[in-house]
Parts: sequence; C-alpha cells; structure tokens
Amino acid sequence: MAKLYMKQKIFSWKDRFTIKDQNDSDRYTVEGELISIGKKLHVYDMNNNEVAFVQQKVLTLLPRFFVFVNGTQVAEIVKEFTILRPKYRIEGLNWEVKGDLFDHDYQIIENGREIVRIHKVWFSWGDSYELDIADGANEEMVLAVVLAIDCVLDDSDTSTAAATN
Repeated sequence: MAKLYMKQKIFSWKDRFTIKDQNDSDRYTVEGELISIGKKLHVYDMNNNEVAFVQQKVLTLLPRFFVFVNGTQVAEIVKEFTILRPKYRIEGLNWEVKGDLFDHDYQIIENGREIVRIHKVWFSWGDSYELDIADGANEEMVLAVVLAIDCVLDDSDTSTAAATN
C-alpha cells in the first residue's frame, strides 16, 4: 500500500501545494489557475510533466468536475442532491464513495475492494490529508479523483457559507 500526504496552504491566492510520500519526498505538485472560469487544477510529477488535470464544469445546478489523466478524460465527479449527507457519483469508473465526507474520512471502493482511504489530519495549518492507496491502483487517477472530490467539498462549503451570510 502506498501513502501520499496532501497539505494545502491555508492562505493562498491560487491553489499550489506539494504531494509527499511516506518518506517525506516530493511526489507531485498541484497548481490551480489564478484566472479561469471555474476551478482548474493541474497535477505535475517531479519532472514537471502534467499527469492529471481537474476541471470544474460551470453553469450547473450541482457541482461537477471532470478528471483527466495523461490528457484523457477518465471520470466525472457529480455531487448528487441529498438532504443530510453529501453523496458523490464517479461517472466513467466503477468506483463508489463511502464514508464520512463531512469529516473528510472516506474510502473509494471498486467492486467491494478499497482503492483508497482518505483521512483528514486535524490540528494542522490548512487542510492536510493522508491517502492510503491500494497496491496496483493507478496513483495519478486516484489522486485526481480525490482532488476533484475535495474541490466539490470546498465548493459546497463556500456555497453554504455564502448562503448563511
């Protein structure tokens, strides 16, 4: 099982952070676009090659994000309408999301097999996550899908905060 650690900066004009492995070595860099219509995240390996891209679909009732790996669209993350708990559909992959998304403690499952377990590390500056990726899973695809779900969660938190103000 591979472990990746994702820590986003708490104050940033645009998203930019590094994904590290269990040895605290840099594995990927994630960079958002400062000026764009909808949220866009580029994932680069340590040779500065883009290995994944997450793009928000704009002008939709509920948040939707496209996931690209090596230039090919592999999935679309769709937030479903629910009253109590957030629920997500991953179109294009036979993956399902289970767990507590409010606390950022959830799993992505394929045919009963855990692909990745995501756990939020509390008491840290910014959002920090630990990803336990199953052996044989496509690391870049897993990372891009988790980033897309995080974007939807962030988008939902922002919408909720704006609605209550």
